[in-house]
Amino acid sequence: MTNSILILGGTTEARLLAEVLANDTRFATMLSLAGRTRTPISMPVPVRTGGFGGAQGLADYLAENRIDMLIDATHPYAARISANAAEASRISGIPLIALRREGWVEQGGDRWTHVENVEAAMAALGTKPRRAFLALGRQELLPFEQAPHHSYVIRSVDPVEPPLGVPFTHYITARGPFHEADELRLLADHGINAIVSKNSGGSASYGKIAAARTLGIEVIVIRRPVLPAATSFESVDAVFSHLAQIFPAERGE
Repeated sequence: MTNSILILGGTTEARLLAEVLANDTRFATMLSLAGRTRTPISMPVPVRTGGFGGAQGLADYLAENRIDMLIDATHPYAARISANAAEASRISGIPLIALRREGWVEQGGDRWTHVENVEAAMAALGTKPRRAFLALGRQELLPFEQAPHHSYVIRSVDPVEPPLGVPFTHYITARGPFHEADELRLLADHGINAIVSKNSGGSASYGKIAAARTLGIEVIVIRRPVLPAATSFESVDAVFSHLAQIFPAERGE
C-alpha cells in the first residue's frame, strides 16, 4: 500500500527528507514550496509551487488529494505557514508532524544582541555608521533603507531586485552551505563589524556565527517566533523512523 505524504518545504532538511522518502516504495511524496526562491534545487519528488489559500485551502487540498500525512518542514521563521498547517490538520483530520531544526545556542566568546524582529535589528545597529553583513531573505531587507548611514553587505540566493535604496551596498549571490574559513575571509575582507541574522539553526549557515566569534563581531540575532504545538522531530532520521512505525512495510517486502 502506498501512503501519500505532503511535505511543506523550503529547508535543507525538507529536501533531504524528500530524498529519503523517494527511495521508499511505501510512500508517494509531494514537496510543496512557497516559490520565493527563483531557482530552487532539483528535487527527487514532484514539487508543487505556490500557496494554498490559507488554512482552509490547505485542508481542502489534503482532503482532495487523499494525503495520509502532512509534514511541516518549513523554515523556523515561517510562522504563518506553520500556523496554517496546524489549522489545516485540525480541519481535515489529517495528522501533522513537524521537522524543526534546533536553534543555535550562544557560546562563550559570542557577542549576541537579541531582538524581536527586523525593524528592531535595524535599530540595534545604532546611529554611528557601521559595516553590516545582512544574512536575511530578500523580503526582509526593506527596513534597512531607513538607516542609509550604514554600509551593507547582502548575501542572497537570488539577486535583490530592485536594489536596496541605500548608497553603500555590496551584493553577493550565493547558495550555502557556507564554511567558517570562507566566512572569516568574507567578514575580514569587507571590514564587517556587525552581522544581522535569524537563529536559523543547522550547520549550513552556522559558519558566519563561528567566524563572528573568532573575530569578536557583534551578531544581532532575531529571535525565533513561537510556533504552534505539534509532534516534532529535530532530524530527518527521526521523522523517517516515526513514519516507518506508522506505515510499516508489508510482509514479504
